[in-house]
Amino acid sequence: MNDAAPVHPLPGSPLEVHIIETPGLGNRSYLVSDGAVAVVIDPQRDVDRILALLARGRLRLTHVFETHVHNDYVTGGLTLARRTGAQYVVVADEKIDFKRLAISAGDEIVSGSLRISAVATPGHTQHHLAYIIADAATGAVAGTCTGGSVLYGTVGRTDLAGPEHTDRLTRAQWRSAHRLVDAVPDSAAIWPTHGFGSFCSGGAGSGAVESTAGEERRSNTALILDESSFVAGFLAGLGAYPAYYRHMAPLNRSGPGPLPSTPLPTVGPGGLRRRLDAGEWVVDLRPRRRFAAGHIPGSINVDDITGVATYVGWIVPWGAPLTLVGPDEATIVAARQALGRIGIDPVAGHVVVDGPTVNVFDSASYAVRTFADLAAALAAGGPLAILDVRADDEWRDGHLPGARHIPWHDLRSRLDELPADRDIWVHCAAGLRAAIAASLLQRAGLRPVLVDDRWWQVYDAGLRVEAAAA
Repeated sequence: MNDAAPVHPLPGSPLEVHIIETPGLGNRSYLVSDGAVAVVIDPQRDVDRILALLARGRLRLTHVFETHVHNDYVTGGLTLARRTGAQYVVVADEKIDFKRLAISAGDEIVSGSLRISAVATPGHTQHHLAYIIADAATGAVAGTCTGGSVLYGTVGRTDLAGPEHTDRLTRAQWRSAHRLVDAVPDSAAIWPTHGFGSFCSGGAGSGAVESTAGEERRSNTALILDESSFVAGFLAGLGAYPAYYRHMAPLNRSGPGPLPSTPLPTVGPGGLRRRLDAGEWVVDLRPRRRFAAGHIPGSINVDDITGVATYVGWIVPWGAPLTLVGPDEATIVAARQALGRIGIDPVAGHVVVDGPTVNVFDSASYAVRTFADLAAALAAGGPLAILDVRADDEWRDGHLPGARHIPWHDLRSRLDELPADRDIWVHCAAGLRAAIAASLLQRAGLRPVLVDDRWWQVYDAGLRVEAAAA
């Protein structure tokens, strides 16, 4: 189970909250109960975690609420409602392709001892709602499920509806944050869906794992700055977001089904070769140094099961057939589940590799080096290129002179900017993104050298760092 221990927000009250974490996407779902009935807010697609909580507590699920139509994951709301008989509650103003219980700002729903009140909080999306949860008997507010409105220290990003709407939605987000916090007591818990590494978060959050309305009133940038100052700073801090986001809202509006559960076929050497020759994608999930030592030519390396959905969803063309390579069946299963959370269902097969290399046909490899090795190579004067694949803000804070900057997620469309006649030493801040980039370079016929090192080691290596020009 990935749920945290129950939170008891009201002393002497029967209300309790279970937090269901999905660290790979930086999101949380919530199950709120009074000990007999329960409601769920913003469920992920893998609803078995929630069903297990319901069974453990012998709870009857009455309603499934969405704060908004999500842009960063495929919802499990419709599946959960159908499997439990609960009502599926979605904002009335959203155009969707399935039956739901429509809810609007100002509406209230009572379930057992729970009273759920909808508050208009546009900003992250046009029709976003937050839900204030109170004890129906006493009226005491336990907390508010804020979705992509008030997060811990910041608010949800406002640029997902298109650039023509961003300024207007950012101003709406500022007003929504004030409206929501003003509607609850300082003691009310804040339960956001985003903000734990999600790219749906706008700006730097506080890093907190829990908070209250009072704490946010004192520290949240949207609540301590005036509207003009907040908007200017917030818009300046918005970075890139994953390419797969544009597919999420259409999927969620159509009423997505459950995660696929049929076994993945095992792919043999001949079948794998035919798939690669046809331009299909093979993702190798093994540790990056094992991958570098020997791998299937044309495959790409994602050395992070937790974040595999974000990385694959960002760089592999949407809908492209996908084959997974991993060190064991458990890794394959975990990756498939993570990919399914963002709707990457067409996983065509898998290969399990026990050894350090892939012995299904001639393996490819490339060198792994450190920043100290790079310093020595530069001192020797040989021809080489340096590729920095970190994010724009990291590059602006400091980079190696003469390096070319292409964020890792833009690399596939900008490979023609790189030289084919020399080694390309590719680095990020810790090695993971550089490993993805190195595999993409080799897939394109270029000559990568993976710098698997921490960024601060550039100073120990004696390399000079310069900041971007203002």
